[in-house]
Amino acid sequence: MKFRITLTLFLFAAGFAGFSQTGNPPCACCGDEYQQFNFWIGDWVVYSKAEMIGFNKITKIESDCILRENWKSVVSSHTGSSYNFYDRSEKKWKHIWIGSDGMSLEVKGEFKDRKMAMTGDEYRDEKGNRVINKVTWYVNNDGTVRQVWEQSKDGGQAFTVQFDGLYRKRK
Repeated sequence: MKFRITLTLFLFAAGFAGFSQTGNPPCACCGDEYQQFNFWIGDWVVYSKAEMIGFNKITKIESDCILRENWKSVVSSHTGSSYNFYDRSEKKWKHIWIGSDGMSLEVKGEFKDRKMAMTGDEYRDEKGNRVINKVTWYVNNDGTVRQVWEQSKDGGQAFTVQFDGLYRKRK
């Protein structure tokens, strides 16, 4: 019984060890690098070739350490989510997408020159093609965001656009 009380008190005290004098938890993801993707946060209407194709809501979760994307198409039944976070050990941003069609996509990169550019590792598809994915988000002066997903099936020699979307804030 004494061991259980001592362990409980230890765990309780350890829980407060990370708090500052004011009682607030430390901010693990408050550095400038964690703010670089904030331009994508919002409730968006997404267009491709001037046609509205869906809605996308980007929010911060887990004490502002993760940007969560929730996509819903209006031209199909497709939905999907992504998790985006700054990996301080690699000093890179990571984007992990999972769609209702079973497709997943993982890319990583950095913010530079007003754009977030991420590239995936090369892999072989079912036909043996050497596939590489690139996704770039552009910060536009008018407050919109452009997202371009490109894919190479020849190991990076040539890329074709898979998706080119323009995000406008939902009213």
